[in-house]
Amino acid sequence: MEEQGYDGTPVAALRRIAFLLERGRADSYKVKAYRGAAAAILPLSSDEVAERARAGTLTQLSGVGASTARVISQAVEGQLPEKLAEAEEQYGGPQTAGGAGTALRARLRGDLHSHSDWSDGGSPIEEMAMTAMELGHDYLLLTDHSPRLKVARGLSAERLTRQLDVIDAVNEHLGDGFRLLKGIEVDILDDGRLDQTDRMLERLDARVASVHSKLAMDPEQMTKRMVAAVRNPYTNVLGHCTGRLVTGNRGTRAQSRFDARAVFEACAEEGVAVEINSRPERRDPPTKLLDLARDIGCVFSIDSDAHAPGQLDYPLLGCERAETAGIDPDRIVNTWPVERLLDWATP
Repeated sequence: MEEQGYDGTPVAALRRIAFLLERGRADSYKVKAYRGAAAAILPLSSDEVAERARAGTLTQLSGVGASTARVISQAVEGQLPEKLAEAEEQYGGPQTAGGAGTALRARLRGDLHSHSDWSDGGSPIEEMAMTAMELGHDYLLLTDHSPRLKVARGLSAERLTRQLDVIDAVNEHLGDGFRLLKGIEVDILDDGRLDQTDRMLERLDARVASVHSKLAMDPEQMTKRMVAAVRNPYTNVLGHCTGRLVTGNRGTRAQSRFDARAVFEACAEEGVAVEINSRPERRDPPTKLLDLARDIGCVFSIDSDAHAPGQLDYPLLGCERAETAGIDPDRIVNTWPVERLLDWATP
């Protein structure tokens, strides 16, 4: 898969800066300035953008400030914008040492865990889809949150229904060669039920089930909770199984305690993929649990858990971990063509 690049145009410069800032988990307000400016000049002709740059009137456009106007002007003049050069230096380097994970990364066909601004993501659905295409994906599963996660603006059945229509429209616009898949990151409730109606879950292409609440639950109860969710016929991927945080601006969080062997044996029996969550602050499951899931015979999904377009570049980190663990690429479900993936995900 090729990294999203810069073709010399002002829009591409602004989007590339935003992508790199997102990759580096920069504050969202910084990112929005660049994506907002790109959206402001996108409808304009290149001649009009150049004329405004020469006349110094770019900031008269809603969404364009002094900093983003300078990026546009430098790109119009054929220069590498200073802000882009800074972002490339700070965030554009290799994510792994010595090319680790790149061979497996090249085999990934898509990503099964991503969020849009319909829940707690930072960008519209179409921007997530376009970036996934630019990164070389064949497919992207959109997995916004389910109703109980109100802090993340989880989708009710009614909102999810509307989102499915939007996905159809995006796919029609994008044409052949890429497919935005209909999904959800559904909360695993305290008793192991899934936080969405079976009728809605049945309408989706694939589903990620994750624990987001009561992460310090008694280990025996947590085990029952997770096994029940894994055995639900609508569960395809067990998301970030321990819920831990190892770094980042949200602080750290200890991993949940549960009988990992019992949970992973259920995954193996049901054909549920254990997610290798590639977010730098998660690295979930921990190495010992990843090795255990491998030895038990689980399949896996290497996912970005992206909440912004630039974070769709994270799976290389998960690929490095999977390569180190010696996991056969054919046991990684998102190396599969979309037809095989959908056959596997159908209840």
